[in-house]
Amino acid sequence: MQSKRSIPFILSFILTTAAVLLMSSCRDIRFETLVVNEQIPLLSENDTTLPHAELNLTFTYPVRFRDEASLTRLQQIFTGTFFGDVQYDTLTPEEALSLFTDAYRERYRSLSNNFYKEKAMLEGETPVWYWYTLDIHNEVLFLNDSLLSYQVAYSDYEGGAHGSHRLIYTNIDLNSLNTLSEEDLFLPGYYQPLREIIVTQLMEDYAVTEPDSLLTRGFFTIEDIVPNNNFWLSDTAIHYTYNQYEIAPYAMGVIDVTIPFARLRELLVPGGVIDRYLTRQK
Repeated sequence: MQSKRSIPFILSFILTTAAVLLMSSCRDIRFETLVVNEQIPLLSENDTTLPHAELNLTFTYPVRFRDEASLTRLQQIFTGTFFGDVQYDTLTPEEALSLFTDAYRERYRSLSNNFYKEKAMLEGETPVWYWYTLDIHNEVLFLNDSLLSYQVAYSDYEGGAHGSHRLIYTNIDLNSLNTLSEEDLFLPGYYQPLREIIVTQLMEDYAVTEPDSLLTRGFFTIEDIVPNNNFWLSDTAIHYTYNQYEIAPYAMGVIDVTIPFARLRELLVPGGVIDRYLTRQK
């Protein structure tokens, strides 16, 4: 069911809310989604043929959890990871969205100081690099009684030959309300063995039999392929993502590597997060 609220500080962009209820046997987490779609003109002239920025934000965040303190902590994680800055952690989702939008609008419009100068240098032609876009949205990928994994996707264009796209993941232990890193999942000394497992999985994914053969598939170097803490958890596997230019050129896009827990058994902390919340349930 869609939930709509009137928020008085929203004046210059569209805000809608939609409620989603995700439940497991012991968890009842309710989410709402705030959406911003705004076309920001670079100049004061009301002319749609002139440069503008397209800002699209879709922010899904929890509005119900086990108690008020736990909900506040969970919202803090969602807000900080969505906007990518701890300055937003203490704000409500609505306040954070408004502040972020205002900051982006101000930063973009400050470019107008150079617009006419560069247009004159082009003998009256409009500089094409002043059309900007920014799209940020998040999505819950996995939820059970004790774990929540979600993705924040960023796409932007700020001039140049092409835009950029990247995916960032957050994994939350819903019991402790702490975010999880590789160190929480794997035994000390995991780094090199895990690196070798990732390389082996990529060899299978790209149908090669030698690590160096990955270079013929477009990868930069084998040394670049390392655990990067950018992962999400499902009930059967850990899913790594390498963003553009991280281990391969832009044209190869975002590269995903899925590693079943069965391949990681010797590296996992006994009785740790994966053992307690995922594999032991099988």
